[in-house]
Amino acid sequence: MSGSVSDKAIIVTGAGRGIGAEMARDLARNGARVCVADINLAAAREVADAIGGSAIAAKVDVTDRPSIRSLIEETVGAFGRLDVMFNNAGISQTCPFMDVTEDDWRRIMDVNGLGVLIGTQEAARQMKAQGAGGKIVNTASIAGKQGYPLFAHYCASKFAVVALTQAAARALAPDRITVNAFAPGVVRTELWEQLDREFMALGLTAKPEQAIDEFSQSILIGRPSRPDDITGVTTFLASTGSDYVTGQTFMVDGGMVLT
Repeated sequence: MSGSVSDKAIIVTGAGRGIGAEMARDLARNGARVCVADINLAAAREVADAIGGSAIAAKVDVTDRPSIRSLIEETVGAFGRLDVMFNNAGISQTCPFMDVTEDDWRRIMDVNGLGVLIGTQEAARQMKAQGAGGKIVNTASIAGKQGYPLFAHYCASKFAVVALTQAAARALAPDRITVNAFAPGVVRTELWEQLDREFMALGLTAKPEQAIDEFSQSILIGRPSRPDDITGVTTFLASTGSDYVTGQTFMVDGGMVLT
């Protein structure tokens, strides 16, 4: 990889499973010190323990500012500073457009939108205090570039991630803080297993894996992605190799959405 994450102090939220866990593992393999943060502390501990000495685990609720602040304090206490913040925690829900309720909207927007805003603000405060710049990386989605009728509120939240990434990049550039995002497509994780069950419960599919198979038909590379397909980009965005990149959303979707 061009660039280095060696000895960087990095937080990854939503790292107890799925893409976040694989991101944390790859960062650690490349020499970073990683705080594996998740609302499920037991899952975070399992990932951190498997990584070993360069990782710690922490509980976080990304919708709660004091929780994010204590996460950053815990990380700085362990590693001495914060170099990179991955705002990765996110949730989804399969729901026909006409059935999305106010509660559905608020739940998704709070985690996926507000969580990125708070995480970016609090990470930037720490990085500004340190005075040496930093990197913030947000998890967007193909749903941040296209609206899908069964995921309208999820799409809105991921469009918000792209907008926050651009706005923060402009706001924080004078402090030498870069802000970028990456946009996965269909990734075989626990989240897609959940969506597959929801498709069947809504009567939209008849059998397991039908949803992911049908969603994957437009992938140019010809298959859904695995979490380790994503980490080349995520580790690059944390590395010195991306120092001259900001305000961008990198599609990592096998060629589903061409921008």
